[in-house]
Amino acid sequence: MTQQNSLSQKNNLRVYIGSTLFFIYTFTSLILYSPIILLFLVLPFSVRYKAANLWAVSITYAAKVFCNLDYHIEGLENLPKNQAYIVLSKHQSAWETLSSRVFLPMQTAVLKKSLTQIPLGGWVLASLKPIAIDRNEPRTALRMLIEQGTARLKEGLVVVVFPEGTRAAPGEDKKFNIGGAMLAQKSGFPVIPLAHNAGEFWPRYSFLKYPGTISVKIGPVIESTGKKAKEINAEAEAWIAQAMKEISST
Repeated sequence: MTQQNSLSQKNNLRVYIGSTLFFIYTFTSLILYSPIILLFLVLPFSVRYKAANLWAVSITYAAKVFCNLDYHIEGLENLPKNQAYIVLSKHQSAWETLSSRVFLPMQTAVLKKSLTQIPLGGWVLASLKPIAIDRNEPRTALRMLIEQGTARLKEGLVVVVFPEGTRAAPGEDKKFNIGGAMLAQKSGFPVIPLAHNAGEFWPRYSFLKYPGTISVKIGPVIESTGKKAKEINAEAEAWIAQAMKEISST
């Protein structure tokens, strides 16, 4: 599959117009939709989750309509059926935080506690059982990740972890934090590695969104039973690194 990316594209008028329309839709829909989702606080979590997911689906579709930005997934067959698991995902942009809700089962994510304090959007995040941690308190954050993550997994939710901790630019590799792998070791739930190149089309800290097709690769199950966190982390990191090389060469 031939890939175009932001590095080979010019910031032409179409990119500016599409990105502007996408921003207007995202902002307007968030303002209108957030109060509705918050009203669902009195309803079961599954109902609230589905309502919030409709917004994530609409954002992914809006990116396709306004920015001609689509995605292609390989490895969906690797996702365990009828079992919760931990996803260790590459983190390059905001795209994966939204679009993973489209192609992964009911989930929660590890995120910065400060994000849940943002009016409307952050309040909605807080209503979706996130694992909100304070990175300034690493020991407390790790304990919360293991305790709350295990509880979410036992509820049947997939737990999405970005082990790099923050968004990395395309071609930049950050050392994986141990938290997600430690959760796997302590809970006994398996790990699924996930690689993608969303940052080439939806760059971090950028208003512009570029046309093209994001490549997503979902790896095979990494069992956690009988393994130390360092082993799990190393296995996931190695698979993602290799998958990123394959994506870059397509």
